[in-house]
Amino acid sequence: MRTRPPLTPLVAALPETVPFVGPEAQERARGRPFRARIGANESSFGPSPHVVARMAEIAGDMWMYCDPDNHDLKVAAAGYLRLAPDNVVVGEGIDGLLGLLVRLYVGPGDPVVTSLGAYPTFNFHVAGAGGRLVAVPYENDRESLDGLLDAARREKAPLVYLSNPDNPMGSWWEAHEINRFIEALPETSMLVLDEAYCELGPASALPAIDVSRPNLIRMRTFSKAYGLAGIRCGYAFGEVQAIRDFEKLRNHYGVSRMAQVAGVEALADQAWLGQVVARVDAGRRRIAAIAEENGLRPLPSATNFVTVDCGRDGAFALKVLEAMLARDVFIRKPMAPGLDRCIRISVGLDHELDILAEELLGALAAARGN
Repeated sequence: MRTRPPLTPLVAALPETVPFVGPEAQERARGRPFRARIGANESSFGPSPHVVARMAEIAGDMWMYCDPDNHDLKVAAAGYLRLAPDNVVVGEGIDGLLGLLVRLYVGPGDPVVTSLGAYPTFNFHVAGAGGRLVAVPYENDRESLDGLLDAARREKAPLVYLSNPDNPMGSWWEAHEINRFIEALPETSMLVLDEAYCELGPASALPAIDVSRPNLIRMRTFSKAYGLAGIRCGYAFGEVQAIRDFEKLRNHYGVSRMAQVAGVEALADQAWLGQVVARVDAGRRRIAAIAEENGLRPLPSATNFVTVDCGRDGAFALKVLEAMLARDVFIRKPMAPGLDRCIRISVGLDHELDILAEELLGALAAARGN
C-alpha cells in the first residue's frame, strides 16, 4: 500500500460536501435535461445585448491573461457607486469575496454569526477556516436583526453575515432598520452585507452608501439582475483600508479578462437592467398567482424568486420538490427548520412558467399521495 501526505487536521475533519448540488449534476444523474430551470436564481433573461456583442468582439483576445488589477472594472463600479476606486475590490463573484473575507477575519474556533438557513456558501467558507458558526433563527421569515445583534455582542464575533434582500426567503428590511443594526453592532465585529439581489428590491431597502465605517463591507454581483452568473464576477465596497486588506489574499488573476469586460459593459447598460427588473416583477406576480391558484401561499419577495409556503411541514415540502423534479422542473427549497415548509421558485421565461403552471397541481397531488 502506498501512502499519501496527510491533510491538515482541520481539512481532514471536514465532510466531503458542497453547498449546492447543481442542476447539471442532477441532469446527469437523471439522464435527461430539465424542461424548466427555475431553481438557481439565475436570470433567464440573460445579459444586455451590448454585453453579448462586446464579449463576442473580444473572444479572440482570450489568449492574454486578465488585468490583475481589475482596473477598468474597479473604475466602472466605483463610478457607478460614486466612490473612489480604492473603495472597491473585484472578485470571483460574491462567493469568492466571501471566502477571502472569512480568511481575513476568522481563525480556528472564532465565532461567526449568521442566520439559520441563510446562504450556505458562507457557512462553507467558515467551516473551511475552522470558524464556529453561531446561527440565529429567522423571525417571521426574515433574518432577525435583534437576534443577530444579540449573538454578535454575546459571542464577540469578529464577523457577522446579513443578506438584504434575503436568500432563501426573498424578504427584506428597510434601509432605516439596516442602519439601526449597523450603528448598534460592536466596532470589533465586521459586518458583511450581502446585496446580491439589491437591484431587484425596493430602493427603500438600500442604505445610503457610507464608506467611512471601518467595520462594514457591502457586496454585489453580476450574477442576478445583470444575467451573468456564468462569468463569476462581483465586487465589494467599503472603507479604504478594509478594501485594501483584500490585496493580501485575493487571487490577482482570478477574474478573467472576459468577466472584467462584461462587468464594465453591464454597468454601462442601465436601460437593460431596468427592463430586466420589470420582467422579474411580472414573473414574481405570475409565480404568486400560480401558487395561489393551487392553494399555496407566496411570500412577498424583493428578489428574482418567490418562496412559497406549502402549508405543511418540511417533509411535505420536500415531497413537492421531488415531485416537481420528477416532472422535469428544477426548483429548490429552504432546508432549515421553520423555513423548510417552503419551496423556492426562480423567475423564468414565459414558457418555463407555463410548465410550472401545468405541473404544480400534479406535483401537489403526488406529494399528498392522491
